[in-house]
Amino acid sequence: MPPDTATPVATVAEFSGQSERRHGGRTPTLFSLLYSCMDSGQMLIGDGTVTDLSSRGIGIRGNQSVTPGMKVTLFIDLPGMEEPLCITQSQVSWVEGCRFGVEMKTLTLEEKNHLRFFL
Repeated sequence: MPPDTATPVATVAEFSGQSERRHGGRTPTLFSLLYSCMDSGQMLIGDGTVTDLSSRGIGIRGNQSVTPGMKVTLFIDLPGMEEPLCITQSQVSWVEGCRFGVEMKTLTLEEKNHLRFFL
C-alpha cells in the first residue's frame, strides 16, 4: 500500500456500536417540527429540527428526551405546505444525546408524496 493511503480503522457503524439499518440514502435537511409521545403516562411535547431524511426514517435534534421504542407523532413544517405534515405511525429507533432517529412505520400515499419531494 502506498505511504499516502490511509486504511480506515473502523466504519461509523462499527465505531458507534450500531449496525447500519437504513435502506437507502440520507438527505440532509433543516425543517422545524414538533413531536409528541407518552412517557410514563405523561404526554411529552418536544420542539426540534429534522436534520436528515430517508425513505423510511428521520433524524431529529430535539429539546425533549426520548427513549428507543417510544411511539411518536411528528408534525413537520415542510416548505410550501400551509399545515404541518402529521406522521402518526413512527417509533424512536436510536438516541444519542439530543439527537435521535425515528422510523416511519406506515405512511399514507399523500405523506409519501410530500416527503418524496425532499429525498
